[in-house]
Amino acid sequence: MKKIDLHMHTVPTISDAHFDFSLEKLEEYVKTAELDAIAITNHDVFDLAQFREIDKTLDCVVFPGIEINLAKGHILLISENEHLDEFQIKTQAVTEKIKVIGDFISVDELFHIFGDLNKYLLIPHYEKKPSISRQTIDQMGEFISAGEVDSPKKFIRLAKDDTELTPVIFSDVRIREGMSKFPSRQTYIDCGDISLSSLKYSLRDRNKVALSRSEGNSLFQVFDDGQKLSTGLNIVLGARSSGKTETLTQISNDCENVKYIPQFSLVQRDDVNYEKEFNDDVARKKSVFADKHLTPFKTVLDDVLNINLRVNQRKVEDYLSTLLKSAEEAEKYDAFSKVALFNETQFEVAQDKGLGDLIGSVRQLIENIEYRGIIDKHIDVNNLKALAMELIELLWSKAYERKKRSFVNDIVRDVKSKLQLRTSATQVKDVDLYRVMIEHRKVLKFNQIAKLLQTEKVIFQENIQGFKVVCKQRAFNGAGEILRVSGQKVGFSDAYKEYASPYKYLIALKENGAWTQSEFYKYFACIEYEILNRDGFKVSGGERSEFRLLQEIKDAQNFDYLLIDEPESSFDNLFLKGEANQMLKEISKTMPVVVVTHNSTVGASINADYMVYTSKEIEDDEIVYRRYSGYPSDKELCSVDGKTINNFQVTMNTLEAGEEAYVDRRGGYESIKN
Repeated sequence: MKKIDLHMHTVPTISDAHFDFSLEKLEEYVKTAELDAIAITNHDVFDLAQFREIDKTLDCVVFPGIEINLAKGHILLISENEHLDEFQIKTQAVTEKIKVIGDFISVDELFHIFGDLNKYLLIPHYEKKPSISRQTIDQMGEFISAGEVDSPKKFIRLAKDDTELTPVIFSDVRIREGMSKFPSRQTYIDCGDISLSSLKYSLRDRNKVALSRSEGNSLFQVFDDGQKLSTGLNIVLGARSSGKTETLTQISNDCENVKYIPQFSLVQRDDVNYEKEFNDDVARKKSVFADKHLTPFKTVLDDVLNINLRVNQRKVEDYLSTLLKSAEEAEKYDAFSKVALFNETQFEVAQDKGLGDLIGSVRQLIENIEYRGIIDKHIDVNNLKALAMELIELLWSKAYERKKRSFVNDIVRDVKSKLQLRTSATQVKDVDLYRVMIEHRKVLKFNQIAKLLQTEKVIFQENIQGFKVVCKQRAFNGAGEILRVSGQKVGFSDAYKEYASPYKYLIALKENGAWTQSEFYKYFACIEYEILNRDGFKVSGGERSEFRLLQEIKDAQNFDYLLIDEPESSFDNLFLKGEANQMLKEISKTMPVVVVTHNSTVGASINADYMVYTSKEIEDDEIVYRRYSGYPSDKELCSVDGKTINNFQVTMNTLEAGEEAYVDRRGGYESIKN
C-alpha cells in the first residue's frame, strides 16, 4: 500500500490567507508522514521554478498539479512529471482567467485549455466544499478517477456505495514556516510503481483505496504522530490527569465538524434556570415544527393585516350621507352634475390569485417525475397540457380585462374630478359594499381561527428512547410570555390588553410600529414543549439531563465526529447501559465516536471497536504522556513509539479498581444472588 497526499498548497493566492512557504517544513512533513507520493496543487496557479526545487529536494514521487475553480466548484488536475514547460503554459491560461474571488472557468474552457483530459488525473471536491455539481461530474464522468472528501465518516459512506465516486482524503494543507503540527489526512492506495497511470487505474477500484495501511477502512490516523482510531466506536481509558480529556481536545482541534460533549456539560445545576434553559433548548430544536404548525395561520393573518374596519365604516357612512344629500338636491342639479359620469362607480380591479394557483397545480402534475406513473395512469399528459394552455389563455384574457378596467377607471376618475370643480352639487362617495362585507366576514373568521389556535391541545408528540416529547398550543398567559417568544426589547403590555379580541390585538400590534409585521403570527398562540418519562410524568432534573444527552447524541448525525467526556459523571449506570450505549453503538456505524470513561458500564458493556489507554509516566526524571492503543481483544496495547502494556491489567485497573477488587465484588454479588 502506498501512502499519498495529492492536495497541498505552496503558493498563497487570492483563495488563501497569506502564508510563507517553507521547503524545510514540506520535507519534514513528507518524512514524518512517510508519504510515497505527493502533488503540488495551488489554487489556479502552477509555479514551475518552485516545483523543480521541490522535486529535486524531496525523496518521494512529486506530481505537478493545479486546483482549478471549475464551474463554481474545485477540482484537482494532476499531470505526469514530464513536459513541464507545456503544462505551465496550459496552467497559465487558467491563471489569466481567475483574477478575483468568484471567477471560474467552464467545463468547455477546461477542455479547450488542456485538450485530452485522459492525460491527467482529475479529482473533484465531492463531499467537500466547494463541491463540483453533479451535472458537471456527469459531464466529465469518463475523465474523473475519484472524489475528494473531508472526513473519515464521508469516506466510509462513499466507500460502501458502488454508485458513488471512489473516495480519497487529502491534507489540503498550506506548507508554511512555523508549522508545529502536520495533518493526518492522507489516503492509502494499492498500486505497484507510482505513476499517473497506475494511480488512475487503482483509484477507479474502490477496493484498492483505504484509510490505513493494514487495517483497511476500520482504522484511520487521527494525529500526526501516527495515533490511530477506529472509524466506529472508541473508548479512551486512563487514570486521572493522564491525558484523556487532552486527547479529546486535540481531536476536536485537529479535526473539523466535531460534536464535543464535555464532562458535566449536561448536569443539572440551579433548578429554575436549568429548567428554563432545558425548555428553551427543546423549543429551539423543535422550532421548525412550530413554524410549520403556524404557517396556515400566518397566511390568514397576512390576508387580514391590511383590513381596516374603521376606515371601511367611514367609507360606508360617507357613502350613505352623500347619497342622502344628493337625493335631497336632485331638483337643483345643473348641467355638470346631471352628467352620467358625475356619480359613476369605478370597476373593481382585483388579482385572480386562485387562477394562478390552479395553473401552478396543473403545471406541477405535468412536470412531476417522482409520481409520473401514477399520474399517467389516471390523467393523460396531453389533456393536462391542453388544460394548462386554456387556463393560461384565460389568465391572459383576465389580465387584459383588468388592464382595460384600470384604463376606464383612470378616465372616470379624471372626468369626475373635473366635473366636481364645475358644480356645487354633492357627489356620491365611492364605496365597494361587496368588498366591505367580504372584509368584515374575513375579520370574523380570523377571530374564530385565532381563538381555536389559542385553545389548549396537543398538536404533536414524538417518542425518543423512552421519553415522549409533547408539543402543545395554548393562549399566552401574559405579556411577558409574548416578550420572551418575540426576542424584542419593547414590551407587549399595551397591546396585550386587547389579546382577548384577536383582530383588535392585531391592530394594536400594527399601530405600535416597533415590531416586525412578518413575525406577528407568533404572538397569538404559545407553542410549548413538555418532556414526559416512560411513566407519563413530567421529567425530573436528572431525567432532563438524560434526555439532553440522547438529543445531543442524536444531533451528532449532522457532524463528522462525536466526542463524549466521561458521561458516567452525570448519569446512572442503568441509563448508560441501556439507552445511551444503544444510541452510541448505532451512531458509530456511520461515524467515528470517541468516549472517555473509567466506568465499567460504559467501558466494558458498550463493546467498543478500539481502545486507547492514556498513561502518565516518569522517564529519566521527566514526565511523559503516552497513549497505548489496540483492539479490546488484544493482549497488549502498543504506543506509537513502540512501547507495550498489558491490556488485561489496564482494563482491570481502570474499569474495575483492580483485579482483586473485581474478584471480591464479584464474589459478593454471587453470595447475594444465591
